[in-house]
Amino acid sequence: MTYPYQNFYEMITANAQDQPKKTIIFVDDAKISNLEFLQKVDSFARFLVHSGIKKEDKIALIMPNSAEFLIAFFAISKIGGIIVPINNMLKREEDIYILNDAEAKMLVGSAKFAQQTKDVQSTTGVEKTVWIDTIPDAAGDHVLFSEVMEIPPFRHELHANNAIDDLAILIYTSGTTGHPKGAMLSYKNIFSNLHGGQERFDLSKKDRFIVYLPMFHSFTLSISVLLPVYIGGSMVIIPSILPFSNIIKQTLLKRVTVFLGIPDVYNALVRAKLPWYFLWFNSVRAFISGGAALSEDTLTRFNAIFQRAKMLEGYGLSECAPAVSINPVHKQKALSIGLPLDGYQVKIDDEEMVEVPTGQVGELIVKGDGVMMGYWKRPTATDETIINGWLRTGDLGKIDEEGYIYIVDRKKDLIISKGINIYPREIEEVLYLNPSIKAAAVIGIKDDHSGEIPVAYIELDTEKEAITEKEIKSYLKEHLANFKIPKHVYFLEELPKTATGKVLKRVLKENHK
Repeated sequence: MTYPYQNFYEMITANAQDQPKKTIIFVDDAKISNLEFLQKVDSFARFLVHSGIKKEDKIALIMPNSAEFLIAFFAISKIGGIIVPINNMLKREEDIYILNDAEAKMLVGSAKFAQQTKDVQSTTGVEKTVWIDTIPDAAGDHVLFSEVMEIPPFRHELHANNAIDDLAILIYTSGTTGHPKGAMLSYKNIFSNLHGGQERFDLSKKDRFIVYLPMFHSFTLSISVLLPVYIGGSMVIIPSILPFSNIIKQTLLKRVTVFLGIPDVYNALVRAKLPWYFLWFNSVRAFISGGAALSEDTLTRFNAIFQRAKMLEGYGLSECAPAVSINPVHKQKALSIGLPLDGYQVKIDDEEMVEVPTGQVGELIVKGDGVMMGYWKRPTATDETIINGWLRTGDLGKIDEEGYIYIVDRKKDLIISKGINIYPREIEEVLYLNPSIKAAAVIGIKDDHSGEIPVAYIELDTEKEAITEKEIKSYLKEHLANFKIPKHVYFLEELPKTATGKVLKRVLKENHK
């Protein structure tokens, strides 16, 4: 594959030359044009160099969705630095681990997260912190973002001219056990995703994306932030997902055409009492779902409400920059994650990495320009994950006769009870059809007699009629074989979830008694 750019900075210089006055960023009541954005990036890049940041140095970002996030992101890229976006919901110890593991020299942060980051200069290799709002009371070298922006921009100074195969981003994966690992993503990895997204969604410069999911997440970063820049479009930045009514308002007022969400968001939308004028006058032509599995019930209800737009479910993982597949606009299949993006190959293999027949379940493996360079400082883990160019996803899936992919479950979530395979997602799909259930997760628990037994954790919809464990089991028996019925049902006020709404089954297993 060939791509129009070698690095991120080339994208914004091209946009500034082609459409200098076009708004690239809407945030609250402010607008930033392509030319203004380039100038801000140049100012921050000059600051980085004069602060001693060199090519391949790591700079971490821990902040809310903001224009400052993007300015720092592109400026780091301009000078050849490595961008390390970090989950702003982590605790202090988790942040310190990642900053040390990544060998970060600078942090761009926010006072909103000062409790976990203000003292990192004494516990990590971070030498300077840039604050986008206010400087907390902390020892060390600190500077305000607004002061940095007063530095005159010099466009042609200190441009690293990164090559497409260079390391661009370290994305830390949450993982199922142990510490997170840094997935090394090159410019080519990211551009392959952007190319695939443009082709699959038939995007143009007229398209406008809304960005309310956290920017630090690979799904948001590639598909919701970098993709509109790649196509010369625009984005509407929402600093916080709450109140959700503001997202609805901004989608309507800013004429958003592409709406990215996670199942939790779409579950909320089908339950919400949306104003009639939003349904009639919104400009959205494509709703994209990722980050976790979308239930068939949510998809059916959503399509009944939003009849003028397409709901496109996709699939990806951080190690693949992250998108792997998505349903095409012309033909979607329920419960399918669609077809591979342009230039990607997907196979279903058995334990020996031998391809299985069409329709059979095995591990989904991926090959193409999106496959990461490897795990940062973890050659053994890299060799176990990437074999002859094929990325082992750890997800169990199958492919139908038309090439559409279906995720059956996580390989590590598979439950084997008395020698029989039980796929938690199959049970969860049935649970989600019950109107009283807002969220559900099925996990396997060790058992002396069966090897493992399935148990269910349920988050009830407080606006619906309550349901008991006995009623849930009776309901499941109407739809599933007896051996698939969870032996126990536990109720939680809220299931633990990742930033994209994926239930943290690892946490449920750790806390299970």
